[in-house]
Amino acid sequence: MSIMLPEPWLRGPTPGLDPVIAHLLRASEHIREDVENALRNLTVEQIWARPEMLNPVGFHAKHLAGSTGRLLTYLQGESLSAEQTAAIPMERFGEEDAATLIALVKTAFDRYDAAVRALTPDQFGTLREVGRSKLPVTAISLAIHIAEHGTRHVGQIVSAAALARATVQ
Repeated sequence: MSIMLPEPWLRGPTPGLDPVIAHLLRASEHIREDVENALRNLTVEQIWARPEMLNPVGFHAKHLAGSTGRLLTYLQGESLSAEQTAAIPMERFGEEDAATLIALVKTAFDRYDAAVRALTPDQFGTLREVGRSKLPVTAISLAIHIAEHGTRHVGQIVSAAALARATVQ
């Protein structure tokens, strides 16, 4: 029998961490848990199916991991590599299974957690540049955006997974 925990943000304060950092880490934990729960027991066919012509679960999981990696590059004050840019269109296709996709997301958000833990409140306002246009954004805005973007794709993963379970046998 497994014990049902409350959602991560309801699991109490994290002593010794800035409350903003602690909340971002809880959001990251929530993303990982929701992705694992949504992908659990999906077949490869269900993961890559396009019911109602929606993007497949696999795309959302690969995009979640890939975009998180790209945004972390900006958070670290760097520009995207040619390899990162070339990988973007490949997120739409694949044959990965649930375990592989869960691992991709976990790895991306483990890296996110490390980057967020390294941020101190006095660095929140540090400017970073995003994209080819080098749009200015603060470090904390970028860290928050990664969590926001992640939760949007988790919603799409959960919905697409439910639809794939219902329509693809």
